Amino acid sequence: MPTRQKFDNDLDELRLNILDLGKMVDQRIGLAIQSLINQDMELANTIVVGDLAVNDLQASIEEKCILLIATQQPFALDLRKLVAGFKISIYLERMGDLAVDLAKLTIRIGREQLIKPLVDIPRMSVLVQEMIDLGLKAYVQEDCKAAAEMSMMDDEIDKIYSHVFGELRVIMMADPQKVTQANYIIFACRFLERMGDYCTNIAEEIVYLVTGKRVDLNE
Repeated sequence: MPTRQKFDNDLDELRLNILDLGKMVDQRIGLAIQSLINQDMELANTIVVGDLAVNDLQASIEEKCILLIATQQPFALDLRKLVAGFKISIYLERMGDLAVDLAKLTIRIGREQLIKPLVDIPRMSVLVQEMIDLGLKAYVQEDCKAAAEMSMMDDEIDKIYSHVFGELRVIMMADPQKVTQANYIIFACRFLERMGDYCTNIAEEIVYLVTGKRVDLNE
């Protein structure tokens, strides 16, 4: 097989691995939120234990990127594809870690009666998962416009987080006994807000992949 064709095949395989990682993380975020809303301890424990699969796949992607850079010595667009792919996998793996953190909050809250309906957390989760889906499509299609749209979705996540923080602050001031659980809910929203930031980082890598320029989509 010609060297260029083999390299293209390796890039295609790398892209598929990143898509698999993204889908895995997306699913785990949804399940973590489900465990929190339903106070499902068994599901939460499954998410915590299953984190190794995410870590292993990300490590495999990292190894492939390093190997291709070392053996093929790519430049220009090819090098950007590898660098962007490597960094995207890191951001996805970090979101997987945050999904585990969400599941751990489920375990900490346990069966304790919730101090408020968790209506904002699912809204934030839906936006995060939509950003992941859009980001994966933009990555495959090398679509800068779609990547830029992700930053606007992140702004909406930030607004919800600020709203929930203010609401829970009032609850804590009114009833000190609710402080612990209120803090857990704030942590959950903070984890989702951080996921939105990681999705924006992914969008920035897509812009870099296509244009070779570093941009700050949080401006």
